[in-house]
Amino acid sequence: MSVELINPAGLPVPTAYTQVSVATGSRTVYLAGQVARDAAGEPVGPGDLAAQVEQAFTNVATALGAVGGSFADIAKLTVYVVDWAPEKMADLMTGVGRVVERLGIDPVRPITLLGVAALGEPDLLVEVEAVAVLP
Repeated sequence: MSVELINPAGLPVPTAYTQVSVATGSRTVYLAGQVARDAAGEPVGPGDLAAQVEQAFTNVATALGAVGGSFADIAKLTVYVVDWAPEKMADLMTGVGRVVERLGIDPVRPITLLGVAALGEPDLLVEVEAVAVLP
């Protein structure tokens, strides 16, 4: 495995992410932000944050698979949520939980969650970027 996940002593030990990843592979993969669009470019889950999170994470997995990688190779995730408020955490985690169950992935990685005013298209509620390192 090319990514080692660490929670160093002296930092809080989170349950939904890790504090540090150490990447030692030879290929770095930068994914464009993935959103709630299916393979045909059609919207998935209009107005439903959980459904959009599930699709965005599914698209991350699909993109990584196309280059011979998987979620295990992700060194860093960034999640952008429109009009973020703490009350949206339940829907965010529901969407992540669905994709974890369906794809059998471990999404616990260093992650940054950012609230934004808007994304590139008005129906989008979430966008997920990833940096992965492959052997």
